[in-house]
Amino acid sequence: MAVRSQQLATALLFILSVVLSFPLGEKKTDAPTCGYESCHATKPGMLNVHLVPHTHDDVGWLKTVDQYFYGDRNDIQHAGVQYILDSVVDQLLKNPDRRFIYVETAFFYRWWKSQSSSMQQTVKQLVNEGRLEFVNGGWCMSDEAATHYSAVIDQMTIGLRFLNETFGACGRPRVAWHIDPFGHAREHASMFAQMGFDGFFFGRLDYQDRARRMRDKEQELLWRASDSLTPPMADLFTGILPNGYNPPEGFCWDQLCSDPPIRDDPDLEDYNVDDVVGRFLVIANSQSTVYKTNHIIMTMGSDFQYENANLWYKNLDKLIHYVNARQANGSKVNVLYSTPSCYLQELHRANLTWPLKTDDFFPYADDAHDFWTGYFTSRPALKRYERISNSNLQTCNQLEVLGGPASRKGPFGEGDSQTMKKAMAVAQHHDAVSGTEKQHVANDYARKLANGWQHCQVLVSNSLAALSGLSAERIYCDNLNVSVCHLTESSKKFSVNVYNPLARPVTWPVRLPVNGTAYSVSDASGKAVDCQVVHVSQATHEVRRQRGFAVNELVFQVQAPPLGYTTYTVALIQDGPPPAPAQQRAPTVIQNKFLQVTFDPETGLISSLNNLETKQSIKLTQNFYWYNASDGNNVESRQPSGAYIFRPNSSTPVIISQTAKTEIIKTSVVQEVRQWFAPWVSQVVRLYADSRALELEWTVGPVPIDDSLGKEVITRLDTSIKTAEYFYTDSNGREVLQRKKDFRPTWNLKQSEPIAGNYYPINSRAYIKDDVDQLTVVTDRSQGGGSIQNGSLEIMLHRRLLHDDFRGVGEPLNEISGIFPDGLVVRGRLLLTLDPLQTAADMHRPLAEGMVLQPLLTFTDGDLKPNTQLEFSGLLAALPPAVHLLTLSQWDEDSVLLRLEHQYQSSESKVSSQPVTVNLQKLFSTLEVLGVAELNLSANQWKDEMKRFDWTPEKGEKPLLKTFEDPSTWEVTLRPMEIRTFLLKVNLR
Repeated sequence: MAVRSQQLATALLFILSVVLSFPLGEKKTDAPTCGYESCHATKPGMLNVHLVPHTHDDVGWLKTVDQYFYGDRNDIQHAGVQYILDSVVDQLLKNPDRRFIYVETAFFYRWWKSQSSSMQQTVKQLVNEGRLEFVNGGWCMSDEAATHYSAVIDQMTIGLRFLNETFGACGRPRVAWHIDPFGHAREHASMFAQMGFDGFFFGRLDYQDRARRMRDKEQELLWRASDSLTPPMADLFTGILPNGYNPPEGFCWDQLCSDPPIRDDPDLEDYNVDDVVGRFLVIANSQSTVYKTNHIIMTMGSDFQYENANLWYKNLDKLIHYVNARQANGSKVNVLYSTPSCYLQELHRANLTWPLKTDDFFPYADDAHDFWTGYFTSRPALKRYERISNSNLQTCNQLEVLGGPASRKGPFGEGDSQTMKKAMAVAQHHDAVSGTEKQHVANDYARKLANGWQHCQVLVSNSLAALSGLSAERIYCDNLNVSVCHLTESSKKFSVNVYNPLARPVTWPVRLPVNGTAYSVSDASGKAVDCQVVHVSQATHEVRRQRGFAVNELVFQVQAPPLGYTTYTVALIQDGPPPAPAQQRAPTVIQNKFLQVTFDPETGLISSLNNLETKQSIKLTQNFYWYNASDGNNVESRQPSGAYIFRPNSSTPVIISQTAKTEIIKTSVVQEVRQWFAPWVSQVVRLYADSRALELEWTVGPVPIDDSLGKEVITRLDTSIKTAEYFYTDSNGREVLQRKKDFRPTWNLKQSEPIAGNYYPINSRAYIKDDVDQLTVVTDRSQGGGSIQNGSLEIMLHRRLLHDDFRGVGEPLNEISGIFPDGLVVRGRLLLTLDPLQTAADMHRPLAEGMVLQPLLTFTDGDLKPNTQLEFSGLLAALPPAVHLLTLSQWDEDSVLLRLEHQYQSSESKVSSQPVTVNLQKLFSTLEVLGVAELNLSANQWKDEMKRFDWTPEKGEKPLLKTFEDPSTWEVTLRPMEIRTFLLKVNLR
């Protein structure tokens, strides 16, 4: 289709203006020699040893982010990042051959802000000369099991944008670097490829996998990280580092190490050059036997090292000098300062073929009984709070755009989204949302998220005031999950604003804590809405611990427009005693027009699930169990369960109760069966009138510690589905991977832990299926789970442990607080769907999308003033069902960042797995789109300028990147699993 000349001119003008204000690699006359051009020369015919000086700086772990930066609380761990950067810069200036890589932009950003302009110029020179190189470049080094892809993209964007705007093209990392995360997700590799990285290096993989790869020289490979994206779009060269991320044994010269320095004065009796060189040559030659080329890499550094960089560099200078001096006597080893990108360049120049991998690197074990699968669930409350915070941040970002400048400065003060963005970015760290930090650090992550949300609340209130014309105070009730909201509990009339962050209309159940017995609810048009009052459950009374006093809940369903809000008015009709108690008889069935759930009247447990639309029926029982955690006194292995490691002392879980006490509530809005299994375990099985999903709202805790073992609590769904040992889990909330019990696709597994060795991360969904039925479970946070028995799916909900697992955190996972002095109580939701295979994705994709991005409720007391705009949509029309609006965020004063995503895999839906075209000029109701330019996924390169190394797999032909033409400048086509990123020049209409 021809592009209209006016559109083209507008787009070109926009691109020009953006280039001037947003340096994505502008060219200068004195072109810097950074990146691949700055690499030291290597020697053909020799073994080239690339020494990579580095530090691994956790953005929180044993100490908080702030404590690590300043070097505070060295009684916990000696670490001070500001001193590391001070010392490294000083030492780099002393020898132009020296190199250093830095990873965690959260720390570098803080250090940079405190430097003088002259020091900043010095650092820019080091970067421009390739002597200081950034790798990875995100705000943190994210976890790969518990993170949702949207939050990972956001944190990478923040870090890479800072590097881009500060250092230009020389600040752009060429290599992804995940040296510490505990297993590696395929979706992360796909995202890194789409961010333009040429390669990816990591340190941890399963000990059996490593042994096989060392034997076959397959520690460097081509990872094909998507079944849907056309190769090589999601292909990523991947290298496994030789020593995790530590230096070879005997060659650590940090102040934290005790290895002897190089003593090179021959007049002294402790001269050791020959010994050091000899040992190094042995190690180098040995390492070369398990890699494919005449280039090998050595990581010279570790956790929080280089605080006194002189110690490292003085010895590395000597090592390079004395090892290379042996070449005069016939040695074939050449040592050089290097970086991961320089090493990668040499592998690319080798022009070899590489083994192809299409699965992932989960689960990770470092020994026979040491599976790092506990952290998939560790700190479940923090995992849920992080997921809620992501939803709140997206709402904040969207309303900042839709409300315009008035959102940042309005009747409620000055609001900002940056504080929340940085708090969420820090929370993606591999010792944050993973749940593997000390308790005081977990508290600090939560505090930062809460503080960020306070800043966003001002922005959200300002924006909603600008859009609605109502400047009355807005109340945020963040404890609705435990029926606490002081306004709704006490007010006789109030309004509920429901903001929907999805680009499609949603129907959503609202449950508000109240003390009246009858209410009227009307929608934005004044139409009465069916509502019911039910009494608050005993479990809720216990869990909220005097924070609220509502005896009832008002329940109704709301319908919200796409990317917009609607308003409901609630008025008290009748005060007085609570409604009649629920029926105590044993339940037999609850149903709506879509689903029917039957219960065993003898046990009170679910017995079957029926889809009334498709006439499917499966046997289904669900119960709660715990695994006794190993205490480390096992004769076979001393490994206990801990924050990282799941090690049950038996393969048979302990059932909490064979039966459940029940009560049943049936109203026109919702039907629910409330189940009590023990004083510390309860559940509500809930079916809303218009829902095609069954909700299981579980409450677990305080987990009793009446022995010395600790407990790991699961729920298990046992069905009649014939799974043949297969089940399916998502990768970071996107593509779904097939799993099989006691099996790994790339090596012959010797299974030593039949439970922990079959657990995988479940980020947003898991399912089991046979030829007829698919049962999908959508989760509200990241959890661990597996299919241990055929037809079964189990999910770990909570962990309370009494022993440390000796992986560094140094304390047991035993969460207590002022609110929960007897142990943490956790509440969560699972959504179940039963569907035919061919339509299952059409159910679980939007269901999981809605679980991640939930409507935001705000409340206003009393009557609304006349002329208030009660309903608004930021879109001219809802997006097609296959398209998800992933990002809408203010970029600068007159441009916004937009990401559109095709949320279906190829072939998973006959209807939705098709290309979809969207017109960017016809998207928004409040924004006039003047120009558009496409970026890579992380928004730090122009899409048409993103060039990556090409790699050849051992099997099959080298894929050639296919380019697809859009119909026009404004019309863009999305193919299955494709995310496209745009910078839009906009005006408020």
